[in-house]
Amino acid sequence: MKLRKLAALSLAAAMAAGTLAGCSSKPSGTVQSPAGEAGEGTQSGEPVSAEGKGQIYYLNFKPEVADVWVELAEKYTAETGVPMKVQTAAAGTYEQTLKSEVAKKEPPTLFQINGPIGYKSWAKYCLDLSDTEIYGHLVDKTMAVTDGDGVYGIPYVVEGYGIIYNDAIMQKYFALDGAKAASMDEIHDFDTLKAVSEDMQARKADLGIDGVFASTSFAPGEDWRWQTHLANLPVYYEYKDDGVSDKDAIDFRYSDNFKNIFDLYLNNSCTDPKMVGAKTVEDSMAEFALGKVAMVQNGNWGWSQVAGVEGNTVKAEDVKFLPIYTGMSGEDKQGLCIGTENFFSINSQAKAEDQQASLDFLTWLFSSETGKDYITNKLGFIAPFDTFTADEKPSDPLAKEVDRYMGNGDLYSVSWNFTSFPSQTFKDDFGASLLQYVQGGKEWQAVVDDMKAGWASEKAMTK
Repeated sequence: MKLRKLAALSLAAAMAAGTLAGCSSKPSGTVQSPAGEAGEGTQSGEPVSAEGKGQIYYLNFKPEVADVWVELAEKYTAETGVPMKVQTAAAGTYEQTLKSEVAKKEPPTLFQINGPIGYKSWAKYCLDLSDTEIYGHLVDKTMAVTDGDGVYGIPYVVEGYGIIYNDAIMQKYFALDGAKAASMDEIHDFDTLKAVSEDMQARKADLGIDGVFASTSFAPGEDWRWQTHLANLPVYYEYKDDGVSDKDAIDFRYSDNFKNIFDLYLNNSCTDPKMVGAKTVEDSMAEFALGKVAMVQNGNWGWSQVAGVEGNTVKAEDVKFLPIYTGMSGEDKQGLCIGTENFFSINSQAKAEDQQASLDFLTWLFSSETGKDYITNKLGFIAPFDTFTADEKPSDPLAKEVDRYMGNGDLYSVSWNFTSFPSQTFKDDFGASLLQYVQGGKEWQAVVDDMKAGWASEKAMTK
């Protein structure tokens, strides 16, 4: 996946004509007959297909936009007459939910894989999409998940994550006597971020906040910001050192850098570290939305959670991104973590008419006026397809920030290498180990050793 090309998406979108008509009668691609029956389980509430039109069942990965997908499905059915069902897996349970659903009599026809590692697990169920219309409109085709000449996963959104901050609170801090920085422009490395954060924590009463950082969530299924997203940074730099995109054994040579920022979050938070085992991502985003904290690590998808909090006090113009600094050499040129783990796949085991219905839906979603409006304005996706013009980009503040960072030629983006992580089991075990460290039950070196051993063990199982 060549993430350096992502910055070209805005230019490519500006040049695109975007001429596809909504719900075209032209086939979206060639579909294959089912390779076999998926299973004999039952599922209630299944839609009834219109004669010859097929039906769609999408298993959604993103809980934060679950309601939007349900609304979108209803809109599509109203416009086309094609039945569409959406189910959303709970946070951290997508793989196990997918395993359960594909075994049923009416399995998902449209689902998600998280990259090459996910494809290895689901190759049997992934239809070749190389001749489909939606693949033809992908701006950077190197982003797709491929195997030989086949295309089995198509990315549907470019996203970015970092440290989200409330600029109003930061400006209030910069105005204090003896502030460790005069503006956000001065915070471009870990040492400065640490000095500012610790000073803000000491003066939180003056700032009217409960802590600098939102809760470091570790409730079951809610630790992905640390065991996946934060862990991506040391892995990115290790891969960069070694000139690789995957490793059978990880050195975790930048574990101290991970610990730098992780400890900073924990020790300058609104929540006692011993209490984070009960905290969710939703809790963290609510703390930020209500002005109780100045910063929270998350991605541009988090805007919907911030905007949806009742009593929200943070203004859209004050919501901005800062890169996740960990103390790496040259990190003053580091930007956001930009990439995707979101790849649409069509179930090769589904009925041919349901495969075609799902392909037609994707064409409609990324080319029709209604579909593009949902993608841009309700889902807030930066879509990597040439059917979107320059003015068809999300207007929410975090998406704008991702676009701004992508367009800054003086900064490099941190690619999403967590798509190469061995398995969900590895991530879950690493998260459990981190929680033990947080609660005082494990030394940091033991966390490092367990992470390395878990990586090697899980990688060996995929061979």
